[in-house]
Amino acid sequence: MKKTYVHPLPVRIWHWINALGFILLIVTGLQIRYTDILGLMSFESAVRFHNWLGFALMANYLIWLLFYLLTDKVSVYHPELDPKKYFGDTLKQIRYYSYGIFRGHPNPHHVHPYAKFNPLQKVMYQIVMLIIVPIQFGTGLLLWDVDRFYSWVEALGGVRVVSTVHVLVFIFFASFILIHVYLGSLGHTASAHFKAMVTGYEEEMEEAPPAAKAG
Repeated sequence: MKKTYVHPLPVRIWHWINALGFILLIVTGLQIRYTDILGLMSFESAVRFHNWLGFALMANYLIWLLFYLLTDKVSVYHPELDPKKYFGDTLKQIRYYSYGIFRGHPNPHHVHPYAKFNPLQKVMYQIVMLIIVPIQFGTGLLLWDVDRFYSWVEALGGVRVVSTVHVLVFIFFASFILIHVYLGSLGHTASAHFKAMVTGYEEEMEEAPPAAKAG
């Protein structure tokens, strides 16, 4: 096995804070919506906890944004500048996930400190982190104090519209976490990718030299 250091300590700390925070946001959000069914805490406590978690994750998000904008790690998220190569690699990755992985084929993407995400992951992470997360934080902030942001809320169609968008994105994130965990289990062992987010090192099989392959 070849080990590659791809997850710096700040990224690992951020990742687990973010994961725990979003799970707690989902739980408290469900408690707010279904107070009588869940009964984990009072409605008031759930709202207070949900709000504080939201602000904590907004701060955590800004740390992530500054880290990737102000360090050379920004290239980890940037898609290939050559569209032909990028889309070709994307098709290879789609083929692997939809067919090759079930036939024991090797992953076409090889992990590198500046290319730890495959083409599909790059697109998904940018959509999530640069579009969907800001939408969720923005709608959450408006709902936190509707009176203060009344003009913004009205401009967006009213409380019902803002709340609906917030809930729809919440459903997306609840589904995304489940899919994320499943995809995280698709390493050379079921726990390999999870272990990498603790140690920082991704492991992958080393390719045999040509002479060994021929033999």
